[in-house]
Amino acid sequence: MADHLEASVTLPSDPASVSAARGFVVSTLAEWGLPADTEAAETVRLIVSELATNAVQHTFGQSPTFTVDIELHRDEQLRIGVTDSHPRFPKRLPAAVQQDNGRGMVIIRWLAAECGGRMHVRPTREGGKTVTIELPWTVPVQPVTAAGQQEP
Repeated sequence: MADHLEASVTLPSDPASVSAARGFVVSTLAEWGLPADTEAAETVRLIVSELATNAVQHTFGQSPTFTVDIELHRDEQLRIGVTDSHPRFPKRLPAAVQQDNGRGMVIIRWLAAECGGRMHVRPTREGGKTVTIELPWTVPVQPVTAAGQQEP
């Protein structure tokens, strides 16, 4: 594989774009050697879903689009970034019992940490922000079945 691979897509800040973002990332990673039916691909799919949902829901119409960037460095590190043009950084909301949202960043941080990765939030030159997840690149030898067992 190449020393450095990258791909990017810009989508409208619309709920339908969350699915498009997931599909883009999973299909690109499959081209790079990570089968879509693996646990690692499922984790990435959930991370991208949460990041894209945040970019759509929490920019309050002030970011007409968001961009998903993925990079693979030397078959060692996968970087996923979601950029929007809203200046407000994500923040952890109090975990009130009646609250049914506000936990996306907690989920993303936990998933990244569970995989040995980390999350960063940085401002863009244009006044928005990029939420980046860095994960070690581990491509399983065999796909995982629905029951969670590796196929022989």
